Amino acid sequence: MRIVIVGYGEMFQALISGVLTTKHEVVGVFRHENVMYKPLKRFLHDAFKPSNDFNFVRNLGLYDIKAKSVNSEEFREEIKKLNADLILVGSWSERFEMQTINAPNRACINVHPSLLPKFRGPNPYMQVILQNEVMTGVTFHLMDVGYDSGAILHQTAVDVLKSDSGASLRLRCCDTAKREVKILLNKFPERIKTPMSQDEKAATYFSHIKLKDIIIDFEKETSDEIDRKIRAFYPWHKCVIPYKNQFFEFESYKIYNRLSKHETAEIVKMSENSIFVVCADKKVIEFVGLKIKQPFSKYLTKFYMKKIIKTETKAV
Repeated sequence: MRIVIVGYGEMFQALISGVLTTKHEVVGVFRHENVMYKPLKRFLHDAFKPSNDFNFVRNLGLYDIKAKSVNSEEFREEIKKLNADLILVGSWSERFEMQTINAPNRACINVHPSLLPKFRGPNPYMQVILQNEVMTGVTFHLMDVGYDSGAILHQTAVDVLKSDSGASLRLRCCDTAKREVKILLNKFPERIKTPMSQDEKAATYFSHIKLKDIIIDFEKETSDEIDRKIRAFYPWHKCVIPYKNQFFEFESYKIYNRLSKHETAEIVKMSENSIFVVCADKKVIEFVGLKIKQPFSKYLTKFYMKKIIKTETKAV
């Protein structure tokens, strides 16, 4: 089959790598830079600050489709000119219109890194860790005009480890997709005849996190919840510690299991670049390598650590 692959990042590259090990042909790719930038800016970006996706595609010598959107006539015309049988999608920001979904000869298929219908939405890597799941997965499904709601063609489970960050879970899911796309394509004629409709009653959807979500709430969040939040948000967001009207980032942290007699959110100890804070479950977390989230952070951090932050006050 003749395949066009649409996407960005690790999942995009995983699908390309997987398909290239099969008898099928990657006849074109469509990178997210086309949507992010206007043509001139994209050209300059590719020339002087090329992305990992651009270098990956160029090194493989693949045809790089140029269009402003997957829903543009120019993109649909490219699909027709390339006589593409399938569009495979690995991460994307636009909702596909039905005309685009119907553009290839056989199907438009999305790969979603969760066990659909659970954890629909933009970043299931993050959400399964936040929700303390022990299992996630990779799902290949037919695309429709909804978000991650099309009939399932192929699905594989992936363990969520206690030590996982969003980055490590993403890597493992992408490795799984790279392997499983070969199985899907080899069994494609049978799978396309008998797709499995998703159970809408079992569906869950998680949207993008908000800015307030990166703030650690020591009054309400346990040490385990804080640990999951920090791991889940990496590498997309850095959690911050609040103190009066400022926020502090940190390089590392350590949880102490011994329960504190101090109040929740209280700073019980501090040094030149670290503080110890009591969580909602009375465990203490040490945060090391503090840096104020402001311009000239190096000098402001030293000032705050010496003059402003005090023990027996609260990180709120």
